[in-house]
Amino acid sequence: MIITRETITSKQRSKLKSIAATLSPVTQIGKGGVTDNVLKTLSDALDAHEIIKVNILETADDDARNLAENVADLLDAVPVAVIGRKAIFYRYSRREKFAHLEV
Repeated sequence: MIITRETITSKQRSKLKSIAATLSPVTQIGKGGVTDNVLKTLSDALDAHEIIKVNILETADDDARNLAENVADLLDAVPVAVIGRKAIFYRYSRREKFAHLEV
């Protein structure tokens, strides 16, 4: 079953947060905002890993929660959590022969 914003349960969200706890951020979003390059980087990372963590800098033009919601919309991803200035995103990878996360 593919998890979406509408179908994610609190148990799945908790499991994804625990998986993300050991991850390093793949990139950061700052005063430059959400550019096409940033979106491509995030999309590629989601295709490769299904779950990613992103740093949202103090200089970003919006607060972390709003920025995470907007990025998730643009990537068709699930905004798992925003903890401080770190956002966690999940998107099912459609790659073949991929070891999908068990959530």
